[in-house]
Amino acid sequence: MSSLLAADEPPAFTAYNPDGKFPLLLACDHAGNAVPRALQNLGLPRTELSRHIGWDPGGLDVGRRLSELLDAPFVASTYSRLVIDCNRWPGGAGSTPEVSDATPVPANRALDEAAVMARANACFWPYHNALDDVLDRFAGRGVKPALFVVHSFTPIMRGIQRPWQLGVLWRHDARLPKALLAALREIPDIFVGDNEPYSARDPVEYTLQAHAEPRGLPHCSIEIRQDLIGHRDGALHWAELIAPALRRAVQESLAVAEAA
Repeated sequence: MSSLLAADEPPAFTAYNPDGKFPLLLACDHAGNAVPRALQNLGLPRTELSRHIGWDPGGLDVGRRLSELLDAPFVASTYSRLVIDCNRWPGGAGSTPEVSDATPVPANRALDEAAVMARANACFWPYHNALDDVLDRFAGRGVKPALFVVHSFTPIMRGIQRPWQLGVLWRHDARLPKALLAALREIPDIFVGDNEPYSARDPVEYTLQAHAEPRGLPHCSIEIRQDLIGHRDGALHWAELIAPALRRAVQESLAVAEAA
């Protein structure tokens, strides 16, 4: 156990269905909003940590339901993105923000390298090592899976209403995202963004670049609007809507990978 985490505090990640057979690894970088006791809620009230700045509301429930529906392994982070962001390079831009969506984070002010690395060793690396462990188990069975990361986004950011219900985020590899966009756009009355409301081409992003690109795996992220999945019924509904499209897209993208 890391020195930052007491023995009775939860681990940095939870792995669901680790032996799932479908060739897909599901991940959620911002699934939880816990804070190590030693960091005293980062100097913030719990109401701030419950906002979108602290985590991705609904992401955990969506990921768990997708894992059940697809029989795919799912790894979810435990600690708040304000402790250390599991989708940013440790110590880099956005890793431990001093201000998030206009909210100052007192415990993140002027952190030195040792403090950042203590958080990384406690909350960042165990989560990412767990992702690598699942990918290694797939490889040990001779399976080359896809990687799919679940995020959620706030409906209004800096006073601007965001119209998308979903967004598919990707960088250079079009295999999975293009197949998924096509499948999702067949669902009536859904407005799906292509690298909206964020872009995975932002160099500060970590998970897809660190795990999927070096292994040559089809990959992308999805962003789901938080007002749609911030309650359990909504999260289950959207997971059940997305699952058939994701299954088809994974199968198509892996067929392309095998033919290449």
